[in-house]
Amino acid sequence: MTDTVLEIRDLKVHFLQEEGPPVRAVDGMSYSVKRGECVAIIGESGSGKTVSALSILRLIPFPPGLIAGGEILFDGQDILKASDEAIRKIRGSRISMIFQEPSAALNPVMTVGKQLEESILLHTDKTRQQAHEQAIELLKMVDIPNAEDRINQYPFQFSGGMQQRVMIAMAMCCKPEVLIADEPTTALDVTVQAQVLEQLNRLRQETGTALIIVTHNLGVVANYAESVKIVYGGKIVEQGPTKEVFKNPHHPYTLGLIKAVPRLDRPISEELYTIEGEPPDMRFIPENSCAFEPRCKYATEECRTKSPVSKQVGAGHFASCFSMEQVSEEGVSR
Repeated sequence: MTDTVLEIRDLKVHFLQEEGPPVRAVDGMSYSVKRGECVAIIGESGSGKTVSALSILRLIPFPPGLIAGGEILFDGQDILKASDEAIRKIRGSRISMIFQEPSAALNPVMTVGKQLEESILLHTDKTRQQAHEQAIELLKMVDIPNAEDRINQYPFQFSGGMQQRVMIAMAMCCKPEVLIADEPTTALDVTVQAQVLEQLNRLRQETGTALIIVTHNLGVVANYAESVKIVYGGKIVEQGPTKEVFKNPHHPYTLGLIKAVPRLDRPISEELYTIEGEPPDMRFIPENSCAFEPRCKYATEECRTKSPVSKQVGAGHFASCFSMEQVSEEGVSR
């Protein structure tokens, strides 16, 4: 059995428009995930993070969405070529996803117990009584107090943090090989964020499940992820071991994200760093150029006329930039 459980090769996802060329929401993304590994996908809103994650489970709505190319290999099988029946067996069973808004993902007119039991019954041959007992154990596993009573309550009777824990329990009911967490700490206060992340990390270590965290929170990444993928304009612009990427960034976008993180060792009066400009409008990114060029202080004419290719800059560390040496020097000296 290979260490790699999931491999994305040159994934392309387009959204069709009534007028004009398709929007290249994901434009040639490639990365792999090992068994039991925690991988973080980082980028601003609209960069293509969530679209790439939804593509793994073939949840891109058509129309207007279209997986236009590439391969998604799960245990060696190309998910994009699997039948609808085969992908339904994989979803929720072998690959699960925690969606960004638990209040929207949970059915408001069904008790959390019924929703958990439904997932268990769909993917296993257990009886309803066995599913009910497992649902209680799942709620206990994610630290829901009085699980025997709360299993009969509705989502609105749970706080945002507890709703997120229910989503985690639902995603883990079949002990999936891959768990995708799309912004799992959105709208949660800092204390609850830490609890949810600790639970995800503990479950990953106990079950050997590979975890993909989609986020824009670099603190989450620094504490939990072994490897990181920095996404901009639908492409991975830098990727590698988390500590190496954060210590020695080679792309100006990565460097900007790191410099923008508030630090306790800086004076309160010091102005916070920001990346100039705005994220690109995905409808108007030229095909043969660097998407980050309008916001980059290192940009040259080459950046406007060519698309940089990924190059290895360290052990497992890759970046796509024409000015990597200058970025690295600034990163080391900051």
